[in-house]
Amino acid sequence: MKIAVLKERRPDETRVAASPETVSKFVGLGLSVAVESGAGGASSFSDDAYAKAGASIARDAATAAKGADVIIKVQRPMIAGEGENELAAFSSGQALVCSMSAMTEGKFVSAMAAAGVTGFALELIPRITRAQSMDVLSSQSNLAGYRAVLDGAAAFGRAFPMMMTAAGTVPPARVLVMGAGVAGLQAIATARRLGAIVSATDVRPAAKEQVQSLGATFVAVEDEEFKQAETAGGYAKEMSDAYKAKQAALTAETLMKQDMVITTALIPGRPAPRLITADMVKTMKPGAVIVDLAVEAGGNCELAEFGKVVVRHGVTIVGHANIPGRLAETASNLFARNILSFMGLLVDKETKALKIDMDDEIVKGTLITRGGKIVHPKVPGAEGGGAAKAAAKPAGEKPTAKPAGEKPTAKPAAAKPAAARTAAPKKKPAATAKSKAKGE
Repeated sequence: MKIAVLKERRPDETRVAASPETVSKFVGLGLSVAVESGAGGASSFSDDAYAKAGASIARDAATAAKGADVIIKVQRPMIAGEGENELAAFSSGQALVCSMSAMTEGKFVSAMAAAGVTGFALELIPRITRAQSMDVLSSQSNLAGYRAVLDGAAAFGRAFPMMMTAAGTVPPARVLVMGAGVAGLQAIATARRLGAIVSATDVRPAAKEQVQSLGATFVAVEDEEFKQAETAGGYAKEMSDAYKAKQAALTAETLMKQDMVITTALIPGRPAPRLITADMVKTMKPGAVIVDLAVEAGGNCELAEFGKVVVRHGVTIVGHANIPGRLAETASNLFARNILSFMGLLVDKETKALKIDMDDEIVKGTLITRGGKIVHPKVPGAEGGGAAKAAAKPAGEKPTAKPAGEKPTAKPAAAKPAAARTAAPKKKPAATAKSKAKGE
């Protein structure tokens, strides 16, 4: 079995889907790996490092992909009309493993099916304990929450901790984190380590204890709707207009007291909820900072601009693109390990060939296209097979079967927050930033 690692070509993407460490482990499993030249350059991984790990170095994407059974990337390949048709390097029957925003990128999913590519969307990894090591949303959002505080601190004109000096006392900064998913929990922990007074808000009841366990104050309208604001999978539900109005009033009152606000709220498959309006920004302190981690999904702050840092009404609003990519080496290492774990489900241990076991809940939950059709029931176009052409099923695939169920199980609480995610936590006891969450 051959794995191809392609260079990321989307703007602002600095990560890579495999590290020399994971390449070495793939080779140790008896697989061959081809890495496109320069694929790891932005993540501090040289071609020589990959070669020493046992990979062959291909001069371009087409050469790397030729003859590959599985192609791995960080983000979905670009298609015709997006500047470069990366999908043209793929062949029918090959498998693609990456984060592809399958629920919202219908054109890409249809193009992938039409090309006969079997696609696995890493953002759809099921919320079960067995899948934690494969969870790219968690690993990347953890870094985003950490980096958000550092980016905010860099734009903030004051110190974070309280300081007692001969010239007087410097008061601690006040930080509000909106959306206590894994990114939010890591932001809380990081801001607390820097000495700030931290509060946080979230629509999920389970978030309250997690926020408090990290030493922050929980802020929310805790009515009957709030108690029912979480799905069975642990994600945030979209709230009613009445609840949104009450929460907006509380948010507006709270914002006026803050030096920094970090927003992380996301709803899977939908635009980011609008949490901070332009009028709210006008009421904030001069010199305050907003860091919008949801800017790529439309933004939690009305005045945030994708990929830019702007000043509006005396408030600095940070809207950096691809926050995990601002920590490229660390983010790539974690992403690569997630893929290594996921690939363990796609490799037959005896034959070392591609195996798609539809009895496996994780495999079935991430499979988007197969045999020229869109097969995931929640992806638009699945009922009729999308706009795909018919294509033969790759060899070695098992027939469809109902997967065995598995309930989410919590990780034990840790002393130091580490992993994070902008999705809802798996556990309801006291949590650290390791909790699984998805923001608001």
